[in-house]
Amino acid sequence: MLDPKDLRRSSHALDRRRLLKGLGATALGGSLAGVAHAETVHHSVADAPVANAASQLDHVSYLGVHQAGIVNARPANGMVASFDVLAKDTGELETLFRTLTARIAFLTVGGPVPVLDAKLPPPDSGLLGPTVRPDNLTITVSVGASLFDGRPWLAPLKPKHLTRMTRFPNDALDAELCHGDLTVQICANTQDTTIHALRDIIKASSRQMILKWKQEGNVPVITPGPGGRVESARNFLGFRDGTANPNSSDSTEMDRVVWVGPEDGEPAWAMGGSYQVVRIIRNFVERWDRTPFGEQERIIGRTKMSGAPLDRRDGHEFDLPNFTADPEGKATPLDAHIRLANARDEASKAHTILRRPFNYSNGVTRSGQLDQGLLFICYQANLERGFITVQRKLNGEPLEEYIKPVGGGFFYTLPGIRDAADYLGSSLIAAARGV
Repeated sequence: MLDPKDLRRSSHALDRRRLLKGLGATALGGSLAGVAHAETVHHSVADAPVANAASQLDHVSYLGVHQAGIVNARPANGMVASFDVLAKDTGELETLFRTLTARIAFLTVGGPVPVLDAKLPPPDSGLLGPTVRPDNLTITVSVGASLFDGRPWLAPLKPKHLTRMTRFPNDALDAELCHGDLTVQICANTQDTTIHALRDIIKASSRQMILKWKQEGNVPVITPGPGGRVESARNFLGFRDGTANPNSSDSTEMDRVVWVGPEDGEPAWAMGGSYQVVRIIRNFVERWDRTPFGEQERIIGRTKMSGAPLDRRDGHEFDLPNFTADPEGKATPLDAHIRLANARDEASKAHTILRRPFNYSNGVTRSGQLDQGLLFICYQANLERGFITVQRKLNGEPLEEYIKPVGGGFFYTLPGIRDAADYLGSSLIAAARGV
């Protein structure tokens, strides 16, 4: 077990020195020296991973005004793990945040695994071998309403819209898969890297928090088409997912949609954060596969093969439907999923969310059906105006016959780690201390 006091004394600078020292002497088809500076190209969240493009050397900086893992493109693998926090006072919560920061700093940059006395437990699971590569890893930390509600010394600082996830009409929520004091979203090119990171965090923080539930998922890797154009990945209903996402490369749009600012009326410590929604949505794929093709398209509101809108069947998935020219829903039904979720009018812009979903497949249910679906994750500056409003519009849609949300929760993503001297949640800790 790692001692939190030792972890607290660790620094970002030490992790970086280990990386440069270890990777400079290690080879993986050539020298790895300088990998700490090999930033990945920034793309839209909606972009699917491209075949033969990912590398173990891909690196996303964990430093910045905002946390990583939100606006950068999804890699092929992701998971959300929810924890119960044991902190009884501000000092213990700070220790947890510093512990997480130290592990994030090392895992997302990489480096050699320390060698200790063989009589002691190993410092690392060994899943990735003697040297940890960054592998496009991002670790995003968010906190739930229960972290504040159960602690009088923290309750006054709870974000304005943060609440326990309520049950919507079509939900069948499993209590063992819902809520939590803190979530860790882990994304990387390979599944081994996400699992390695989770195990590392669990080991490092075992005295400070307890795993409550987790859900893993993935995004299909897409081969570019003619001209190098990459289409959106498909979900387990067979439709392209992410077409209507806002452009996450547009910083002005992200300030409007995702990031909390002074105009949002949130506590000062929360500036630069975002509201996170996690929904584990099971798909009844056997029932869906027996549904007529045309009905599937009418339920979703797009053509299944190309993703083009129904009023432009010869078009492309990124063509916009013209709902104004179809007021009676003759081309796109009025209760189609895409039409209810986004009416494509001026008013609907206020309810834009940034979606970052993954497909999941958990095995077989007791009734002999496939347990498959969507690990839905989205971010927005205002939870009520974003996801909650959109979901209310979707209540009663025809798609509900084929899906059933079973878990997840509402959380607040902490502001970023600004530099090597900062730590995750530092603004919250300072506010709790009245600094």
